[in-house]
Amino acid sequence: MARLALALDPSVEDRILADLVEAGHTIVARVVGRRDVIDCLDVLGPDVVVVGAGPATLDAELLAACDERGIRIIALAGSDRERAEANRIGLHEVLDAAADPAELEALLVGGPPVPSRVGDDAGATDAPRRGAENDGVIAVWGPAGAPGRTTTAIAVAAELAGAGHLVALVDADPYGGAIAPALGLLDEAPGFASACRLAGSGALDRVELERIAQRYSSPRASFDVFTGLVGPNRWPELSQERVAEALRFMRTRFEFVVIDTGFSLERDEELTSDPFAPRRNAATFASLAAADRVVAVGLADPVGLSRLLRGHAELVEHVDPDRIDVVVNRVRTSALGIDAHAQVRQTLRRFAGLADAVLLPHDGRATDAAILTARTLRDAAPRSPLRATLRSYVDERLLPTEAQPRRRRSPFGALRRSPAPA
Repeated sequence: MARLALALDPSVEDRILADLVEAGHTIVARVVGRRDVIDCLDVLGPDVVVVGAGPATLDAELLAACDERGIRIIALAGSDRERAEANRIGLHEVLDAAADPAELEALLVGGPPVPSRVGDDAGATDAPRRGAENDGVIAVWGPAGAPGRTTTAIAVAAELAGAGHLVALVDADPYGGAIAPALGLLDEAPGFASACRLAGSGALDRVELERIAQRYSSPRASFDVFTGLVGPNRWPELSQERVAEALRFMRTRFEFVVIDTGFSLERDEELTSDPFAPRRNAATFASLAAADRVVAVGLADPVGLSRLLRGHAELVEHVDPDRIDVVVNRVRTSALGIDAHAQVRQTLRRFAGLADAVLLPHDGRATDAAILTARTLRDAAPRSPLRATLRSYVDERLLPTEAQPRRRRSPFGALRRSPAPA
């Protein structure tokens, strides 16, 4: 059990204190401000500091002091503003102040000891996690026209994390990343491009992967995010060899890796006179080749279905059809007329022989809520029809039948570092 130092609002402390003691933790300090916390770090040597996320008890100085000593810090946020400020300074282990004590207990016991940012990392290992090689790399692809690749990739990652798995969400779109702004994360430093550069030089390891990862924090479905390119002009950083090596290493650290890919499947660049020139779509091809499952997303309107059918014909030239799940997004009568679901299924069956596509309902209210709050559908609209359909898809097709929800823990320990500079 852990030695805890607390700096919380009295009402929050009174609510959780008895549960912490009953769970066997030792309370070494109960203080009121961040300066008091810093003063007690060396004297009392807590394993974990639990603080309120407000300015009186949390700032960058306290975070740096804990990092230097290898001490975990967990914040309890009373508002979205406090949570955003904690994320801004680089702290990603954040719970709601009203969270059940059991959630805090799960976070306290769910991760291994955290190495200091600058300290010794003795005892760490880069050995693959048990079962990681047998779990899934999932690429989410779709044709041009914004069919909903990013929304689907984020939702799939959230549902897998909610089932208790270690999940990484990767933005590998060579035409520019969209995951970071969708989740309200910093995108000045493209995390996946950094991972690819390190992989290309043979320097990608557990510590470096931790340094460049960002954490999407949710009380029940947190996962790690490797953000995409800030602009499309940086696509040469995502070479095919680097992307393949980075994904290979991530597979050993996570149980599921969900990739948001680019749309284009053209290989026209290879017709150029320079056989060694970078390929614009290399990252997409590398992602598809590494994937155990490809989710092909299209829009449910005449234009979107036409693009999906043509794109699917190209996709099967690169991916085994048995590894492809077709998902049709925004199914609605306003674009297709009466019995839209039947029309979509008939079209797919007639022109592509696809009989088991997943149809997602048009749910603008849920997707707008997710974008407005920079949250996943699971968090922003948990009872929406769109989220329910995506959850069923994940449960039935991506998770093993014997899988049961289990306690989550980070593959790194406490993920609270700021993203690495580009």
